[in-house]
Amino acid sequence: MSVASERAAGSQPGSSIVVALVRTARPKQWTKNVLVFAAPGAAGVLTEAGPLARTLVAFVALCLAASGTYFLNDAFDAEADRQHPTKRERPVAAGLISVGMAKVTGAVLIAVAIAISIPISGGELALVVAGYALLTVTYSIWLKHEPVIDLAAVAAGFVLRAIAGGVAADVEISDWFLIVAGAGSLFMVTGKRHAEQIELGPSSASHRSTLEEYSSSYLGFVRAVAASVMVTAYCLWAFEKAFSTGDVTWFRLSIVPFVLAVLRYAHVIEQGGGGAPEDIVLSDRIIQVLSLLWVVTFAIGVHA
Repeated sequence: MSVASERAAGSQPGSSIVVALVRTARPKQWTKNVLVFAAPGAAGVLTEAGPLARTLVAFVALCLAASGTYFLNDAFDAEADRQHPTKRERPVAAGLISVGMAKVTGAVLIAVAIAISIPISGGELALVVAGYALLTVTYSIWLKHEPVIDLAAVAAGFVLRAIAGGVAADVEISDWFLIVAGAGSLFMVTGKRHAEQIELGPSSASHRSTLEEYSSSYLGFVRAVAASVMVTAYCLWAFEKAFSTGDVTWFRLSIVPFVLAVLRYAHVIEQGGGGAPEDIVLSDRIIQVLSLLWVVTFAIGVHA
């Protein structure tokens, strides 16, 4: 074997480990953390250097914390993931990363996330990030096995992301905003559970025990309730913003693309999608266009 071949062969395991670590960190999932920009954006402070910089720190901290919890989750779920048609390819389940390495890496990432959050807002952001990490780890160990509570726990994680943005930018968070975030998160989570039931079929309970507890009609009921609460709360929030700012057009107009995007997402779920919400958002052109229209109309209302 030539020297070059020996070097290539020697470097392959190291590069494989790096790729496996990146895959376990799930950078594509970081799109969920864009929610931290929602409260500062609604308050119109993202054009100011200070709030924008602090919000970016919150985004990075949550990305690190989320990746840390993914490492821990994969370590805890290695055996169950091996029974899943797609999750068995995850590096920990596939044996590319040891359970011990996954646990250590996860703990380090969470510690770094909390550390970089401490200087922001007198340590309040660090408390939110720590709360998010604690909730997610508790979910991986225990809460995901409790019907209904598992849905609420995942939804609460999204709400904490929204709160982190408000805390970092030091803006007041509307009660209606929190209701929209909470109900919207519950809507997406139940859609994901519905998609998992369809994908896994009779073996769904072996992967996630609560799936055996949910019927399709029950999940449909929860989605309908969550969507109704989300749309109602958003309308009230838009009317509140229109009244407080004197804008009579743009906030109210933003209701149209918002509701259409919710209906489109519901349609995708009914067609069997929804197993990975980030994939829907990144692949469905109609949802992307409606989201852009919503951002534009809402931003005009904020800054006009």
